[in-house]
Amino acid sequence: MTALAVIASEVREAVSKETMNNIDKKIISLLAQDIPLVERPFEALASKLGTQEAELIKKLKAYKKSGQMRKLAAVSNHRKIGFKYNAMVVWNIPEDKSEKTGEIMATFNGVSHCYQRSKFQGWKYNLYTMIHGKTKKECFDLAAKIAKKTGFEDNMVLFSSKEYKKTGVKY
Repeated sequence: MTALAVIASEVREAVSKETMNNIDKKIISLLAQDIPLVERPFEALASKLGTQEAELIKKLKAYKKSGQMRKLAAVSNHRKIGFKYNAMVVWNIPEDKSEKTGEIMATFNGVSHCYQRSKFQGWKYNLYTMIHGKTKKECFDLAAKIAKKTGFEDNMVLFSSKEYKKTGVKY
């Protein structure tokens, strides 16, 4: 794990400018950055904010409870931990089956993202899974396992050819 990040934009959008105080802004900004890989990361963050670990955790729980923050998630740099290949696998799934199928796809270890988009003229795919593997074969094998488990085989495996940006949003 190289970073622990809150979906800062979600927090920012949910909290109006009138209700955000300076500590809220500092917390959002701090959580949008890499978090130290130490035994007590929230203690280290709280120290940077000039507060106690328990106070920071209390504030994060309040964001969650109020709906101002939907999730706090670990984000790892897959290349740094040995996963050299990533593929966007696009799937053609009947609309009435897409939600349940997406839930199944998201359970596979190797799938970091799974989301739905609308089909449009000339593009029949509506479910997308981002798959990471140490080899291209691993990615193809995982796509095949997903197809077998879901019963939907109409897909296309698209490998990245170049990565232009791999950073989170900074506030």
